[in-house]
Amino acid sequence: MARDAWPVIAIVDDDQAVRESLCFLLGVAGHAVRTFASAGEFLDAGPEQFHLLIVDYQMPKMTGLDLAERLRAGGVNIPILLVTASPSDSLVDRAAQLGIGKVLEKPCSYEDLHPFIYSS
Repeated sequence: MARDAWPVIAIVDDDQAVRESLCFLLGVAGHAVRTFASAGEFLDAGPEQFHLLIVDYQMPKMTGLDLAERLRAGGVNIPILLVTASPSDSLVDRAAQLGIGKVLEKPCSYEDLHPFIYSS
């Protein structure tokens, strides 16, 4: 399969260093990746085209949970992985209600991401 035809993973995080790090990590492992600095940029790109969404929880204007809620309300059911610097039981519970498959604490390693990527 041509690389441009591979399923694409979207990364949405307002922190450029995190976006670049995750993009590099996943790219080295052979995954096609696109990054976005905000939930709005991701929505403008057309979320239906992505195989998986890795999204930060804490972002300006629209949190990762807000984005997930908007996607689900719009009928977009791509798998979502939420990353956060401060996980809590209430955050994990709300994520589960929105069908988010996993909440991971930052920083994430490929070993953290791998099982979720391949189960999606």
